[in-house]
Amino acid sequence: MLIAAPALLPALKERTAAAGNELLAFTDSDALRALDVITTRRPAVVALERTFAASPRGAALINRIKADPSLADSEVRVVSHDIGHARAAATAASSAAAVMADTPATSVSPLDEHGTRGTPRITMEKGVEVLVDGNVALLIDLSGGGAQVLSATVLKPNQRVRVTLSDERGTIRVNGSIAWATFEIPPRYRAGVEFLGGESTAIEAYALRHKA
Repeated sequence: MLIAAPALLPALKERTAAAGNELLAFTDSDALRALDVITTRRPAVVALERTFAASPRGAALINRIKADPSLADSEVRVVSHDIGHARAAATAASSAAAVMADTPATSVSPLDEHGTRGTPRITMEKGVEVLVDGNVALLIDLSGGGAQVLSATVLKPNQRVRVTLSDERGTIRVNGSIAWATFEIPPRYRAGVEFLGGESTAIEAYALRHKA
């Protein structure tokens, strides 16, 4: 499977076709549908164009694949439309260091394995609730740069939201954007929220108070 910007897909598809591989291709704006196909068909290789892979949505997609035990045999690769550059970023079974597939002209920065930001997420204790646009959601993990939540209310990629964190120490309100979202059974939405500013120190202190 290949995911890239529309303008870069033709060159990448040509390289893959030349290698004789079966190919499913999606644009970077269609990453959520691509994830549905990935979880259903479990491709041997998921290739992400490096610009998309370095974006919050691309990093979140890699994180989702790596976190899914059913995709343990699916290898994630970061590639470039430039022939001299390709990278095996990680496998779904391991968070080991990436391996270079071709000799690169320049190096690619490591991807954040925790989601939308470069700060590690702290797993929350069970039952911690937050408000997302005034609707109650379960807080799964949290960092100064973002959060993962479970919500009964619909959440969609690129949706702007207001997150409210409250406990006995006070209330923190922060604006955010949905970096990725998936629908689950029983009916609910699992989503990654990228914070847009906010008091990162206060958020991190909240995370430490409620960590698992």
